[in-house]
Amino acid sequence: MSIPESVTELLEPVVATLDVELLDVEWNGNSLRVVVDRTWGPDEVIDKTNGITTQQLAAVNRLISPILDQHDPVPGRYTLEVTSPGVERKLTKDEHYRRAIGEEVVIKMMPRVEPRRVKGELLSLDEAAGVIEVVGDEIDGIDQANPETIRIEIISVQKARTSFNWGPTPKPGGPKAGAKKKSGSTSASSKNAAPGKKQAQLNEKLNRPEEDPS
Repeated sequence: MSIPESVTELLEPVVATLDVELLDVEWNGNSLRVVVDRTWGPDEVIDKTNGITTQQLAAVNRLISPILDQHDPVPGRYTLEVTSPGVERKLTKDEHYRRAIGEEVVIKMMPRVEPRRVKGELLSLDEAAGVIEVVGDEIDGIDQANPETIRIEIISVQKARTSFNWGPTPKPGGPKAGAKKKSGSTSASSKNAAPGKKQAQLNEKLNRPEEDPS
């Protein structure tokens, strides 16, 4: 069992006691990122203005830190980050797909499944058949002049997420348009975290007195 799978199995029932859902666990060798959101009712529409709060994130962090230390599913030193999903959310469960109906999604298929990548509006979910329907506005990176509805077996999906339109690409040299905002998060050092060397070098450069060009 991988580290994300072990951590998910350990923490999923724990965070549920706070009316919070564990959406994803990411491990990059140095940091453990735990993505959570508040639980939503079956008829609730996800609204970016009333998602999980920073207080709830902090409560999750306080709850899971000692549990991770006790069960030690992650070897060595690492940084723990508890964060909200932001405007783009991974889709890993039937409930996630159901909530995303009507939204634009990006679906990446398992190897040797064609097409490899589909982007478009999620139209429906058939839980019994394990199938979703997506309008194929973009297939394998190519915009479709006449998009068709594509039926996709969930078992053939490698990765799926909602997609947010960040606006047009900025002109060279101009300000960045639609810059992505950071999702709300709270971080805690677990078994110590490495210092930010790049930030320290930048601060040193900014504070260094300018040389007289003459």
